[in-house]
Amino acid sequence: MPIGERLLTHSTKQQPMAKRPVSRLAQGGAHRQFFLSSPAPALPMRQSKRVSESQHETSELMMPEHANNLGHVFGGVILSMMDKCAAIAALRHSRTNVVTASIDRVDFREPIHLGDLVVMQASVNYVGRSSMEVGVRVEAEDLMTGNRRHTNSCYLTFVAVDRNGRPIEVPELIPETEDELRRAAAAIQRRRRRLEEREAEEQGRNDGV
Repeated sequence: MPIGERLLTHSTKQQPMAKRPVSRLAQGGAHRQFFLSSPAPALPMRQSKRVSESQHETSELMMPEHANNLGHVFGGVILSMMDKCAAIAALRHSRTNVVTASIDRVDFREPIHLGDLVVMQASVNYVGRSSMEVGVRVEAEDLMTGNRRHTNSCYLTFVAVDRNGRPIEVPELIPETEDELRRAAAAIQRRRRRLEEREAEEQGRNDGV
């Protein structure tokens, strides 16, 4: 083969390209570029659930062990029932372990009597990253007449945790009806007040109050 052809063949022959590392910095003048061998994996999307998916209703007949000597049901019995009822709604929404973080002020509008059927309805009102506010409405039904009385309502906050007790993310909440939207807006205001009260308490402890 003539020398000229050999030189041409040698100059046009492609050399195998070296494999690039996973991350490589190339400098050219004032520009720097990063080259990746594969695109970064997409972050998983946060799940969403409707309010109706986690709502819970429970009832229990008030027996002698639930009441005092006047026939009025102990407030602690109602608080315990509310905590469990709300926890079920929080568990349904998060599908993981939850702990009770706070219970808002509870006012008993009317007494609940021995023999009443206590009916509780729980609904998730608001969801943060790992926290959930659950509202509970309590009614007492006279089983002889069928009359129901609204005795009290309460808002409880739960935090979803893993097996080590660390907070974990929960699905977002999708309020759909007018009532659900109203409750969500009110829950946001309550959360703001809770945070303000917590900051004030911490400031008081720091000041030695």
